[in-house]
Amino acid sequence: MSNTNKPTETELEILQILWQNGPSSVRDVNDAMTKNKEIGYTTTLKLMQIMNEKELTHRDTASRTHIYTANVEEEKVKSGLLKSFINSAFRGSTSSLVMQALGQSNASIDELNQIKSLIAQIENKK
Repeated sequence: MSNTNKPTETELEILQILWQNGPSSVRDVNDAMTKNKEIGYTTTLKLMQIMNEKELTHRDTASRTHIYTANVEEEKVKSGLLKSFINSAFRGSTSSLVMQALGQSNASIDELNQIKSLIAQIENKK
């Protein structure tokens, strides 16, 4: 994912709504966003128009109400953002990221078991 197509924080919020809810109108997205913060309809509209230009979304103009869908895969976006974050904040060290994350949060027993299972899977592949 190029830097010009990398979503901003607010664009990522919109993508998360589209990934969760599927094809949506600007009104639907704006209603979902206003549950967490104050954002005007015209701001949401402009953001979604920009996202369409960046090819982060696809806009269906067949009806009066334009319907937007995510044009990027959730896992690819998350992977790209995480790789960029690890490189910039942790100098490319995945272990530093994991140690920092585990040290800063109160991971549940279930989450720790999932992490152990993932480590075991990775070790078995090597």
